[in-house]
Amino acid sequence: MPAVPLDKLRAIVGPAGVLSGVELSPYVVEGRTPETAVFPGSLDDVRAVVELAAAEGIPIIPWGGGTAAAVGTPIAPARSGLVLGLARLNRIVEHEPGDLTATAEAGTTVASLQAALKTRGQWLSLDPPDADRATVGGVMAANAWGPRRHLYGTARDLVIGMTVVTADGTVVRAGGKVVKNVAGYDLPKLFVGSYGTLGILVDVTVKLRPLPAEERLVAVRFERLKDAAAAARAVMASDVIPNALELLDAEAARALGGGPTLVVGFDGLGEQVDWQCGELQALVSPLGGAGVQAMGADAWPRLAHAAAVALGHQPAALMRLSVLPAQAGEVMEQAAVAARARGLVCACSAHAGVGAVVAALFSDQGQQELTRVVATLGDWRSIARGSGGHAVLEWAPLAVKSQVPVWDDAGAAGRIMQRIKAQLDPQNLLNPGRFVAGI
Repeated sequence: MPAVPLDKLRAIVGPAGVLSGVELSPYVVEGRTPETAVFPGSLDDVRAVVELAAAEGIPIIPWGGGTAAAVGTPIAPARSGLVLGLARLNRIVEHEPGDLTATAEAGTTVASLQAALKTRGQWLSLDPPDADRATVGGVMAANAWGPRRHLYGTARDLVIGMTVVTADGTVVRAGGKVVKNVAGYDLPKLFVGSYGTLGILVDVTVKLRPLPAEERLVAVRFERLKDAAAAARAVMASDVIPNALELLDAEAARALGGGPTLVVGFDGLGEQVDWQCGELQALVSPLGGAGVQAMGADAWPRLAHAAAVALGHQPAALMRLSVLPAQAGEVMEQAAVAARARGLVCACSAHAGVGAVVAALFSDQGQQELTRVVATLGDWRSIARGSGGHAVLEWAPLAVKSQVPVWDDAGAAGRIMQRIKAQLDPQNLLNPGRFVAGI
């Protein structure tokens, strides 16, 4: 791979905007150290850096807050390239309260954006994990979301426009700055969830919502997971409209008091929230629910990591199984059975309303357990496929990733994605090989 021309990069972004040597330690991913990290301060800087990398044939790793940097297939050591960090692009460019829209640069953290919007009584209805580190651009690139997806959807549902620099340095302004934007192809949705493989997101325009008058998070504990799952289905079939519906098995619920737990969020006017909590109590009581207990606001961010931190130490692997919402509870039970059959422990949580099960596998035997960890992950993937869904290995050490595919076979969709990648990044320089189908 060609050497990274540090002098040329410094001429573009300034000496302080180029890191090398030990300064690169925060950007080491899965043992791969980039040649350098460069931090442009403007759209023109981003374009110039990308043009230089394209001319030299140097791979680019877009970097927001780094919260999803380890997701995906490892990049080969010979293709380490440069990290293009967006931390300096952290301004809120525009906020139109009357239009319920805002434009923020890609390096703006979600927490800082929410804090600014809150002063005007509005919010971005998106709650990805680690909001204090996750950036607007990174959230869009990963299509990240949290418990409130149940009511408010994902990043793809909220974006209405963006500015992107493609792999040859072309600046693309897609979408617009108003909600009613129907001209041309909806290009922003192409870049959302592409993990930085199609372009560098520079700024994003999103639609907003007024802050609710009240928000309440409550928990209902059960003796059996199957009863908690039945309660989740009863909620989905009822007249209540929760903004979150989380199902936790006994291991994942340890931090919340233990026992299989259904966590439900409501927002709106105070009277509406009170009524819905009462309806929830009536729904869960016949199914063995112990009673509706209010939770503190600090419980919201813990929900995103409930399974991963269940046993108080790093899991051996983390897998997301996407199935039909009605099957979430059964899939959680099957995953636990599969882990126990291999002599391992697991913790599972689910965004029950969308059928996204997060399963964390724990082992205290290190490399001695590698064979059983790999076999259990294979079992979990088979469980997801048997339910008509799919699975993604969200986190695992390299030793596991070398034996377990991160992504499921995307089939015909993967071939379409490869063709789009070839058109937008013919040199395969943007996050090469990290995403689905090797793109």
